[in-house]
Amino acid sequence: LVGTELVGAGAAAGWAIGGLFQLGETLTRVLEGLLILTALTGLFYFLRAAIAHEPIRG
Repeated sequence: LVGTELVGAGAAAGWAIGGLFQLGETLTRVLEGLLILTALTGLFYFLRAAIAHEPIRG
């Protein structure tokens, strides 16, 4: 659930910023991609910390 929210927020933020500043379609897509990658990086560190506190196995 956290991952879906982060990726969705990254895509929505890129779309909103691109539209607000009229960056054009290509630059807006690049911005969306960068923000989605940032969200996935945040998800990676979140999962790493969560698994460290409560392991999935045993």
